[in-house]
Amino acid sequence: MKKISINDLMKWKQEGRKFATSTAYDASFAQLFESQEIPVLLVGDSLGMVLQGESSTLPVSVEDIAYHTRCVRAGSPNCLLMADMPFMSFATPEQACESAATLMRAGANMVKIEGGDWLVDTVKVLTERAVPVCAHLGLTPQSVNIFGGFKVQGREQDKADRMVRDALALQEAGAQIILLECVPKELAARITEVCDVPVIGIGAGNVTDGQILVMHDMFGIAANYMPKFSKNFLAETGDMRKAVAKYKQDVESAAFPGEAHTIA
Repeated sequence: MKKISINDLMKWKQEGRKFATSTAYDASFAQLFESQEIPVLLVGDSLGMVLQGESSTLPVSVEDIAYHTRCVRAGSPNCLLMADMPFMSFATPEQACESAATLMRAGANMVKIEGGDWLVDTVKVLTERAVPVCAHLGLTPQSVNIFGGFKVQGREQDKADRMVRDALALQEAGAQIILLECVPKELAARITEVCDVPVIGIGAGNVTDGQILVMHDMFGIAANYMPKFSKNFLAETGDMRKAVAKYKQDVESAAFPGEAHTIA
């Protein structure tokens, strides 16, 4: 696989070409994903739940993400690698810069931050300092205690309108990718259409430019439960490499996620 950059994702969006992405946490699986030409990998703070056995992502530290980022980069030198900014690691723009520097030095090409237009100044500061940003909207797991659980976001018209405004504001501030989690398909389509930057979805239907799955869900080995929007591709193929290839193929053809894996 050739080295992937944000320019490739922008070109694919303009061409209407969908792309598959996955979380990864170690060198071996990163190498597997690269061998199947998965262009974008995310070292997610989901590692708190799927690797560490926590009930949420909140206990994850910047040092945890940096460690796993180094591991993934070692296994996948050519992917566009995003790294999550953990809970309270970007409470101020100054803190965000320090956290992002740690993750970029570990091998990330981009950091991902959760939140709405209150992050505009932070995104501006990061991008002005050469740190690309993916802005995560919708169900932002770090806000689990505000939401009262892991719940679909943007069902109400006013909240949907707010999310559209947030996406545009964050794009204007410099965010180069928007990630939507657990939002209605119609809202995901609306945001994908109005945004010039690539939009990646999880639990947002097949209308976004890209899709992402937690790798454990892709292989049906989640520690706690399988979200409705995920699919066990290993059960269908019986081989991990074939499972990844099938996931990639189904995303690119818009066969996944289908209606059974789409938030109503």
